[in-house]
Amino acid sequence: MDVIYEIAKRKQLNMGELTLGDCIEIAKEAEARVSDVVIAEAMEVNKMSRSEVNSAVISSFSHNLYALELGITTGSSFLFGTIGKELTRNGAPKIVEDKFLNKALAYTLGTQVGNHSVGLEPCAGTGDSCPYAGFMQAMLEEIEDQDTIARACAVVLKIGTIFRVGKTTTGCNMEGFGAGAAALAAGFTELAGGTPEQLGKAVVLAISPTIANPCTPRVMVAGLCATHIGGAVMVGKLASHLAVHTTIPVNVPVDVMISMAAAVHPVSAKTVVPVVIQYMEPFFKTNTAVEDYVTDDIKEEEQKRKEDIIKKAMLEARYLAKNSNSIVKPFGACVVGGSSQAVGSPTNTARIAHYLTKGEIKKVKIELYPELFARRGINVPGILMAAVWGSATDDGKAYRKIMEEVKKLGIEVEILQKDETQIQKITILTTEGHYSVTALNRGGGRLVLRDAFPDLNEARAIANRLNIDLVEER
Repeated sequence: MDVIYEIAKRKQLNMGELTLGDCIEIAKEAEARVSDVVIAEAMEVNKMSRSEVNSAVISSFSHNLYALELGITTGSSFLFGTIGKELTRNGAPKIVEDKFLNKALAYTLGTQVGNHSVGLEPCAGTGDSCPYAGFMQAMLEEIEDQDTIARACAVVLKIGTIFRVGKTTTGCNMEGFGAGAAALAAGFTELAGGTPEQLGKAVVLAISPTIANPCTPRVMVAGLCATHIGGAVMVGKLASHLAVHTTIPVNVPVDVMISMAAAVHPVSAKTVVPVVIQYMEPFFKTNTAVEDYVTDDIKEEEQKRKEDIIKKAMLEARYLAKNSNSIVKPFGACVVGGSSQAVGSPTNTARIAHYLTKGEIKKVKIELYPELFARRGINVPGILMAAVWGSATDDGKAYRKIMEEVKKLGIEVEILQKDETQIQKITILTTEGHYSVTALNRGGGRLVLRDAFPDLNEARAIANRLNIDLVEER
């Protein structure tokens, strides 16, 4: 442990304040494991020996493992019934064939049943305590070496306690799904003997699909939390496996990813959660004894609101079904560059502009909303090949050549950011004038054709001739 303390001191890092990224960097330099650094930090801060830290880490799960035991035996949840018992009884079908992973999943869901029976001691929240407890119980049954168990628990809890600080409002992104996936990615990587770099990669990969994920559907609606909490285990395992067993490139520092998750968390609570509540309110579980204290006029108002949102949702579902493709021709055109939204839709906008154009092209002006502007490295080649050559979204050869060819042709290129959400405007200046198409981005290479110069109707006809999907602005 001395070398770990020496490196931390030289880096002017204080024990008790180490980020996960700090732990990874110290472990790399010390040729140690991330768990060694996490445990060393706990030893220094708490003035404990390593064996004392190991013991404390494992014993911290005592109440939550008690809840788990109830959840798989006699416990029942108002949202999940007795799924803990159903998943762990003798002869129960396996969720996955991997014995350890299957146990971690079943015990995670059993812990959630126990949570609704006797409660859990929360880390970031009671949500992520479920995958932690499920993972812990699986280790206790499948791994004999206590040091191995303590190591895995140490990295899980290091991440969980960091997420605990980041969780400032409602959101499964910083609790059950987000914190659970990130922490278990580290735990699985530790068990697999992964390197510090691999552990960091695994955590970044695990956080990515959880960003902005709201809690609201699960906390009052029957069943939905099962795939949040169970999904944390599955995402954590997948992220770990990719990091340890492949060369997948991941260039986002783990501390940046965690900071972004924490920053998005309150934004999601203000923007995503209200929409989720609106749609899910009709399905919230209620307590009859509590409802006796709510006045009839409030109940009537709520009932009307619930009926209205269900009608609205059904109309929206009908619109989606009416405008969907037949299953015999389900797919849109192929899109090079890796994203039908970031590349396909702006490329098609530029393609329409190309066929409006007359004269020799001198300049292409590209205006993109912030997300597309940030992703310009992949969409500008597509836009230029379409604007200059009229290339379709599947033209991989043109996509690879266009940047070099534009320079050879002496065509000026201007790329600007626009504030309006989803906006993409392509202007082509030629020897005969200027031509432009303004559209709103829609995934799958589709777009809303908002305006075109010199003729919007001609632009629509061009889009139809090129089989570019135009959708209505809603």
